Amino acid sequence: MNHARRWACLLLALLLAALMLPAQAAKPKVTATPDPNPKPTLPRDVVPYNTDKPEELLPEQLYAWSAILIEAKSGEVIFEKNADDIRYPASTTKIMTCLLALLMLDEEQLNSDVFCTEQAVAVNTQEEDVTSLKLKAGDSVNLLELIEATLVYSANDGANVIAEAVGGTIPNFVNLMNETAVLYGCTNTHFANAHGLHDDAHYTTPRDLAIIARVAMQNERFREIVKKQSVTITITGIDGKSRTKTVNTTNDLFKPGTEEKPNKYYFPAIQGVKTGFTGKAQYCFVGDAIRDDVELISVVMYSGDNSRWADTIKLMNYGFAKYKSVTPIDLYNMNPITIETSNYSLQDSQFGKLRLQCVATDAVGRITRITALSTQIEAMARNLRTTMLIQYTRDFIAPIEAGEVIGTMTYVPENGETAVYELVATRSVAKRENAPPTLSEIIAASDADPNPFPPLSFEVVLLLMLPLAGAMGLILLLRYLIIGRRRSRKNPKIRHRYLR
Repeated sequence: MNHARRWACLLLALLLAALMLPAQAAKPKVTATPDPNPKPTLPRDVVPYNTDKPEELLPEQLYAWSAILIEAKSGEVIFEKNADDIRYPASTTKIMTCLLALLMLDEEQLNSDVFCTEQAVAVNTQEEDVTSLKLKAGDSVNLLELIEATLVYSANDGANVIAEAVGGTIPNFVNLMNETAVLYGCTNTHFANAHGLHDDAHYTTPRDLAIIARVAMQNERFREIVKKQSVTITITGIDGKSRTKTVNTTNDLFKPGTEEKPNKYYFPAIQGVKTGFTGKAQYCFVGDAIRDDVELISVVMYSGDNSRWADTIKLMNYGFAKYKSVTPIDLYNMNPITIETSNYSLQDSQFGKLRLQCVATDAVGRITRITALSTQIEAMARNLRTTMLIQYTRDFIAPIEAGEVIGTMTYVPENGETAVYELVATRSVAKRENAPPTLSEIIAASDADPNPFPPLSFEVVLLLMLPLAGAMGLILLLRYLIIGRRRSRKNPKIRHRYLR
């Protein structure tokens, strides 16, 4: 494999992802897991959770000892419970394992076959209940199929084979995992293996796991894989014989159940991502869900078998109750602009008031969305003119025709393309009856008249005679003044006479 090309691709991907990371919290406190491990339970005096008011969720209403919920687009933290306590991640580790393979390998490498070594498949003999594909040394398998099975079924031997395929050796790959975690800003994470089976030196926090999951879900191929509920993989043995194995998801939120026995943890909005369990870690889950274009990522650590699903649903419903995703048109419709026209007909029932409709002018305008807390969305709608650039392209003088463009509304997001919308009249407004023509109407009528001279009328004659009459009056006035001065010089008046 071309290692230089792989490292260059990975570095570029890491730098891009690092630009989108949320701010980090203070250094976490190390939390040792008691031994033997107690089962996660709710406090005896906890206020009962109200499913009708998901926005009132309290940290103590979660079984999980540690949890976090973030908005996927911005990375903003919406809810947290001991989010910086160090926990064992179990198989949620495989998010990083498979993400690195997808980032570092090109299409040809992903679709090639890889061989299983003794060291990679040795994990199959560690414990009886270790989830694996039962790979054997000398087996070959398509790498992309192996990544899918490792994510969907949580195959531990698959994670080891992937690690060797990408890093050459498992220790090299683990070093790469830790370097990547640091680049992503996960300073409270340390990996000791590629699969997540227990190791005292293998730990993370809910906050760090959320960061890793957020980056992973920005990879389109990763997103598609974690949506799968089953995967079929073809394994070729050392003897050349092939066998197929179909594995199913370990994510119960995907499963609706049956009509006779519906699954109460079925959550239609779920998009993935990864389950995890060891005796020390207890039950973990990293989830991604989308509803009404709001995407959330949740992490629950040290929860119960079924309570991790209940905890995830509580977190997701809390976020969906708090957050809203709208288009600029939706935002405008919360507080539409109404203008007051002039010169409108006296018969107009709305006294010249005209509401403007917002219309997208291109594809960018139709797909642009604004995701924020519901309170922030409402504030943006109330102060629309500070959120958007409103410009008018004509005056508000009637007549105005329905559908006529009155102005434009421009939305400039922090990240993304500028979207421009038209503000159009929702109805026609007739002009006032017997109203004198406006200057623009006079000009338009003049331009439309083929006769270069205006038609002869009393008004036209009057307009022509006024300058002439004014000139004649001025001449007469000047004549009067000049003649009068000459006469006064010829016949001076003697005002005073004295005799001596």
